[in-house]
Amino acid sequence: MNEENLSDEFGKPTFANIERLVRIMERLRDPKTGCEWDTVQTFETIAPYTIEEAYEVADAIQRGDMADLKDELGDLLLQVVFHSRMAEEAGLFDLFDVANAISDKMERRHPHIFLGATEGGHHLWEQIKAAERGAKQADAGALDGVALGLPALLRAEKLQKRAARTGFDWPDPSGARAKIDEELAEVESAETPEHREEEIGDLLFAVVNWARKLGIDPEAALRGANAKFENRFKAMEAEAGEAFASLSLDAQEELWVKAKASLRAG
Repeated sequence: MNEENLSDEFGKPTFANIERLVRIMERLRDPKTGCEWDTVQTFETIAPYTIEEAYEVADAIQRGDMADLKDELGDLLLQVVFHSRMAEEAGLFDLFDVANAISDKMERRHPHIFLGATEGGHHLWEQIKAAERGAKQADAGALDGVALGLPALLRAEKLQKRAARTGFDWPDPSGARAKIDEELAEVESAETPEHREEEIGDLLFAVVNWARKLGIDPEAALRGANAKFENRFKAMEAEAGEAFASLSLDAQEELWVKAKASLRAG
């Protein structure tokens, strides 16, 4: 990297810290003198950590903890550097190719900002994305390209949105709501564990569809439900102390109702 790019006209560091992180990863991956854990990692073994770090970024945002967000963004950046370093070792690309590729994409998808076009906006963004997918694979279907590694809830929503673009969608939320009753009945009539698991999957898919039709982000809604349950359960434990696990279900239910009312009032 050109040393002249290490600071801008005001003396503020620009590339220096990124360059430092790249060199740190290079040393960690050195087959002779690097870290014994880092040197044996692959794209496949690192991918779960990448997903985990992205969720920890989202968690810090939801909690409003900006100090933690800074740390979590650093962890996520490390994942990008890690993958890029492994690709560089394989002669595929490096971090700077990654940065150039996303820069090119952002300029291409915002022609009204960067390329002097007279038309722009989100609708044009979607058109350009669709054209890019078509260029990658001329015979690609509407659902192609929805990443398999996405959380199931999020992937269900994305698949439904893709299908909706072709016109395959309920005209209003009532159709999606009725589907939930249908799927629930099929769960209850299932006779084997395997069949029951399949029908539960269909039921969850239907709930995601109804949430989408109501304009609700199902992933965010479930995160909120998780947080609510966690807060109420912790309040129950605090109220009962060490005796909580030995209480009857009725006694625990009383604590649940009390915790629910207390947290709602607070």
